[in-house]
Amino acid sequence: MLNPSERRERAFLVGVEFRTKGRAGGARKTNSATITPGAQAARDHATSVAASSSSSSFLAADSPDFSSDFTSEDSLDELRALATSAGAEIAGEFTQRRDRPEPATLIGKGKLEEIAGASASVSADVILFDHDLSPSQQRNIERVVDTRVIDRTQLILDIFARHARTREGQLQVELAQLEYMLPRLAGRGVEMSQIRGGIGTRGPGETQLETDRRKIFRRVRHVKQQIENVRRIRAQQRQRRESVPVATVALVGYTNAGKSTLFNALTKSNVASSSRMFATLDPTIRGAELPSKRKVLFSDTVGFIRHLPHTLVSAFRATLEEVQRATLIMQVSDASSPVSAEQDAQVESVLKELEADKKPRLRVMNKIDLLLPKQRESLRDSDLRDHDLLNHEQIIHVSAAKGIGLSTLLDRVDALLDEDRPRRVRLRIPQKEGKMLALLEARARIYSRQYQDGLVVLEADAPASLLRRLREWVVE
Repeated sequence: MLNPSERRERAFLVGVEFRTKGRAGGARKTNSATITPGAQAARDHATSVAASSSSSSFLAADSPDFSSDFTSEDSLDELRALATSAGAEIAGEFTQRRDRPEPATLIGKGKLEEIAGASASVSADVILFDHDLSPSQQRNIERVVDTRVIDRTQLILDIFARHARTREGQLQVELAQLEYMLPRLAGRGVEMSQIRGGIGTRGPGETQLETDRRKIFRRVRHVKQQIENVRRIRAQQRQRRESVPVATVALVGYTNAGKSTLFNALTKSNVASSSRMFATLDPTIRGAELPSKRKVLFSDTVGFIRHLPHTLVSAFRATLEEVQRATLIMQVSDASSPVSAEQDAQVESVLKELEADKKPRLRVMNKIDLLLPKQRESLRDSDLRDHDLLNHEQIIHVSAAKGIGLSTLLDRVDALLDEDRPRRVRLRIPQKEGKMLALLEARARIYSRQYQDGLVVLEADAPASLLRRLREWVVE
């Protein structure tokens, strides 16, 4: 949270778009990475889902690139949202389009001088590049613009550090920052390298660079050990949860899709939710009651985004285990976003990386209150009877902020979960069994009740765990 007395930094944004000639001679935007067949299928599927509903990621630098689906304006919009989440004030913007990146400075020196002049005219404190920069590129750019330069990765790391609240989240962010810092140390230049052996090369011993590197490596080992301890405790907690027949539903989706707002609406919690990106870093699990009166656990997770630093993928692996172990994945999308299909494709890529893409999934198109009335009228929820549970085509339209469609959503979750599934039974319970009658009232859906000769005759849907306790009164 920004201190009221703390001056907001003025940020100058630089969007970068690279084009290469396609086989047919047309220009298309690209990156050095290629789109794998699996990633292409994920993108095509996400596009079809968005079309049918009228509507992070966690990617390494060498992972499939979906940037061609985002226009330069979309990318700059996202950078603007990231900068705002980091507490910056937008002072100006600049977009550079080139056929290929300049090895030394990413973009041409002439354009850099333009940026230097434009950023100085608006008194910018920092220049934010919507692209990853190598250590040497960052140094070379700073020499030309004479202003502090931050790339997309460093910006996202700063946002994560700002929003981490729990000890686990802070450790995970620190690990990512340390691993990002290491190559920056190595990039200081040959004069900082370790003194080599031989005549005339003997020096005072370890250089400051080697000292810094050794300290960072030591800290990395310590943080990794602490994260492993947290992971072990989390595994023990999960094991205790799994000993009880309660299903877990993990909410996943692109950052700022409204996951935390939906989580609060479903569980009647007050987890911090914000329109800023990455408002949720620390996983939160809360219980809720389904229409069948079964208990279910909802897990709120960190949002995904394209080109999220690979160091963060590794650091948050323990957190994302909740997604891997979930019974059902609830994929939340922003129905009002013009790039909803591309965002869904990024989420698909993350789930595949986590080996969770084959899990039963329910797609939730959120924020329908932001659509035009005519668009809302055309929306249709998918029919459970028309689809197999594993074909990823279950779609529900909701507005978590306005409470629209939440009862339908809970009904669908209830239908998709097999854990402790209810069964329709007829029961004849003595009236003196007040404790069992109260338990039945609390945990079963009762359809009829009659009183006969000191007995209560009921017809109810009751979960299997409850029927085991009531089996002596079940009428076959």
